[in-house]
Amino acid sequence: MSDPAGVLSRYEDVCEELEVKPSPFIMKVMDKEREDQIVDPKEEMNLELPGNNYLLTDTRLTDADAFHLYKTLVNNTYVVSLDLRYNDLTDNGAIHISKLLEETCALKYLSLMSNYLGAEGIKLIAQGLQMNDTLISLKLNGNKFGNKGGMALAGALQVNKTLEDLDIGDTDQDTQSMIAFSTVLNYNASLKSFCINRPLLFSQQEETTIHYAKMLKVNSTLTELHLQKCDIRDFGAERLAETLVENISLKYLDLSCNRIARDGAKSISKILKQNTPLEILDLSSNRIEDDGATFLSEAIATTNTNLKTLAITYNSINGAGLCAIAKAMEMKENFTSVFIWGNNLEENACVAFHNLVESGKLDPKLTDVKPYIVDGRVYLSELSHGLRRHYYWTPFFGPDVQKEED
Repeated sequence: MSDPAGVLSRYEDVCEELEVKPSPFIMKVMDKEREDQIVDPKEEMNLELPGNNYLLTDTRLTDADAFHLYKTLVNNTYVVSLDLRYNDLTDNGAIHISKLLEETCALKYLSLMSNYLGAEGIKLIAQGLQMNDTLISLKLNGNKFGNKGGMALAGALQVNKTLEDLDIGDTDQDTQSMIAFSTVLNYNASLKSFCINRPLLFSQQEETTIHYAKMLKVNSTLTELHLQKCDIRDFGAERLAETLVENISLKYLDLSCNRIARDGAKSISKILKQNTPLEILDLSSNRIEDDGATFLSEAIATTNTNLKTLAITYNSINGAGLCAIAKAMEMKENFTSVFIWGNNLEENACVAFHNLVESGKLDPKLTDVKPYIVDGRVYLSELSHGLRRHYYWTPFFGPDVQKEED
């Protein structure tokens, strides 16, 4: 199978052999790929079958469809990406996905986001990962497989040597599985991007944050880490800062939707003063206030030459703190992108960001506010821009952050 016509023909043959009716959705997608290939020939195919594509389907794929796709793609050398998010796949469907992972010789990207995979299904997928040597990206977020599924995946990472991107956000991980992943990442040398947002944590001791801090001290492969809604407070932020000054690889740190306040921001500013490789820092939806913003701005304006993007939306920051950030942007060529909506946009802050935009220092595409003037007074309106690298309706790494070439 070296083109969409071959994949479509194989799918039709599989359905005929099994005496089942082909899925109209799958047929439409494959036929569209075939037509696109005629206009713009490609050497690889991305098979996109999201169940929320209401322009092409009003039904979602089931476990039976997963079996048909396995039979179709098992010897495939053309389809490198399979997107099955927002469908109705369960643990029974995971049986076929696991077999595909074991036997594929081409699949690089797999999204199973927001299906109905439980612990037993994820255990099967973890077994498939141990046999797989092609997959680069796996998105499992939104499946409620909990601690048992998480522990199985952590075990698979001890064996798998090719996976670079893993998303298990919003999968009900707990303290045990979070620590298991951090332990594995002490030794794993392939994973570059890891998302473990919104675990279910009940301790007040921030044990998980401490473990991730220790991991970042020794890990030299991870470039992107998402720790949203991990109940990180000032103590945890300080532990992260203490070890991140020794990290040589992390470029994107997401600490949004936590409980970090001014003291935590002060600790994080020490990372920036040490000029670590960090290029993108997301502190959205914390509570760093004016003091925290000032600490960050001072670090950026003095010694830092690497940070490109700072997100501090919804942080109870007033005009003084926002003006300090604007001043830092004026001083540093590398600091080109900032997101500030949701704070107290006082007039002095509005004027400061208006001046940044008017001078060309701040590209409107790299911020989330747009200045406008009414009766001689400057205001800021919200733009829909944001940190899009992990949004699921944009290309793989998002349009505003380019993936570096190896």
